[in-house]
Amino acid sequence: MIDRERRREVLAKYRPERTWLGEPMLGGWYTEEEIEAAVEAIRSSMDWLTGFGWPDDPTVVRFEREFAEYCGTEYCISINGAGTGLDMAVRCLGLEPGDEVIVPAINFVGSSLAVIGQGGKVVFCEVDPKTLCADPEDVERRMTSRTRAIIVTHMNGISADMDALLEVAERHPHPKHGPPKVIGDAARACGGEYKGTKIGKKGWMNVFSFHTMKNMTTLGEGGAITTDDPEVAKKLKSYRQFGWAAESWGTNYKMTKVQAAVGSVQRRRLDEMIERRRQGARERTEMLRGLPELILPEEPPGYKHTYYLYTILVQPEWAGEKRDRLLQILREEYKVDCVVANRPVYEVHPFIRRHAEGQHLPLSEELGRRLFCPPTHPLMTHEQNEYICAAIVEAVERVREER
Repeated sequence: MIDRERRREVLAKYRPERTWLGEPMLGGWYTEEEIEAAVEAIRSSMDWLTGFGWPDDPTVVRFEREFAEYCGTEYCISINGAGTGLDMAVRCLGLEPGDEVIVPAINFVGSSLAVIGQGGKVVFCEVDPKTLCADPEDVERRMTSRTRAIIVTHMNGISADMDALLEVAERHPHPKHGPPKVIGDAARACGGEYKGTKIGKKGWMNVFSFHTMKNMTTLGEGGAITTDDPEVAKKLKSYRQFGWAAESWGTNYKMTKVQAAVGSVQRRRLDEMIERRRQGARERTEMLRGLPELILPEEPPGYKHTYYLYTILVQPEWAGEKRDRLLQILREEYKVDCVVANRPVYEVHPFIRRHAEGQHLPLSEELGRRLFCPPTHPLMTHEQNEYICAAIVEAVERVREER
């Protein structure tokens, strides 16, 4: 842990001019190569017989091929965002009245809204406190003859235990549709790994986000879905382009040619950006290690964490008021604004709450009062990281003395 003398020196010397956000507004960074790729895509579209093309534009097709190869899948379908992708994934299930989909309660709201929007019933599950990903044992307890799918979030940059979840699904086949599908929400985990595979390979499909905050970005919005299922790929392509490919319902969910051009560059640079995140996380862990009030993030054997967020838990006795006081000190006195990612979705979204009547997940609710994520970014310097750690240690000691 960073010692007292060094903390005081760092805090006196280095202070942000403006507040640092727990989830920065630009997740990676651009080089001149991305800018040149965007400009070239625009210039090549200026012929009035060419324009910006369709989903089969060579620039889009190239990006999809490259991203599929990166994830190790047969197919990648580029889309305009991960929320869209979750809607599309759930639509592929063809849910019927009474069908259930299991979703972790500690989560972003997108997967729950996708299930509700397609007429399904959300069944919330607990998470493993070490990873904040769906707990396979708890998922199994919640399986019924009406379970059609398990949507698991690769939370804050680390993969869910996909092998265990796939085994759970195989043990509980639906009477009509067979084993429930396992769908990964990889919005925060692009570039991560699980047991020798890239996140995006395991499961029926995985949904990625290239939103401005994410590990790689395509001009503010964008996303992709990876799968090895040819029928699913056909459906997804049809949904994103008004239903033509499969003579089905569809609308406009496409990524643009300019986004795809930038995405190809970002994809090539992704591992470099992830490694910088991981290096910053390793340094942070060393500087915070040994502080008894905090539980630092873990990386189980066989996993590669992207550290989209660096998730810390306070000890159970600090849940709620003391955690909130810690965050207040960091924000108001040190300009370090931590994000709580995430509380149970039914606590924060009234629409979801109305569709979760009677569901109460005590572990998730406790974790939502204990977790916090300080700012992290691949371009963060050692000095900036050290400042954040010094501020955290000072704030913890302040809260400890206030007891």
